[in-house]
Amino acid sequence: MAPDQLPDPVAVALAVASVFERLGIPYFAGGSLASSLHGEPRSTVDVDLVADLRPDHVAPLLAALQSEYYVSEVAVREALRFGTSFNAIHFATAVKVDVYLVAQDPFNAERLAYRQRMQVWADPPAELFVDTAEYTVLRKLEWYRRGGEVSERQWRDVLGVLRVKGDSLDQARLNTWAPRLGVADLLAQAREEAQQR
Repeated sequence: MAPDQLPDPVAVALAVASVFERLGIPYFAGGSLASSLHGEPRSTVDVDLVADLRPDHVAPLLAALQSEYYVSEVAVREALRFGTSFNAIHFATAVKVDVYLVAQDPFNAERLAYRQRMQVWADPPAELFVDTAEYTVLRKLEWYRRGGEVSERQWRDVLGVLRVKGDSLDQARLNTWAPRLGVADLLAQAREEAQQR
């Protein structure tokens, strides 16, 4: 498959990641892209990246993205100021890239420290830094709880990773962070359900 035949979200993730790498911005892919790589694949229309963005990155990042993406300088600077997120929308495909900043979040800092380089496509070979399976599960459980515990997709993503990774998961890491993130009960429930089928 030629590079221009990659699925749109994967192609956009690779393109934005290459900009981050060129500018020396540490990052990793999370969300549904990460859960699809670690668990059961599913299509997604958005890309989640976590980045250690600094003020001196803003101008070169905007310059690198502005020809192919809608991205607001105001939104980027506000995200930096408040430690939140901004998005970039790819003009050609309408794929949205949500960029969450590491900022002062200790969980995001640890996720960045343990990120993994993974192949996200075989032909042509393409790699990205990706969140670990354990942190993918924990963050998805957080989003599931924040969303009122009604998102079947988030829950399926969690179960998919637990089932595919099984005994290879670092249970100590899961057990350490789940209470801190307020999702220990959900993790216990997901583990039990993942073992049932």
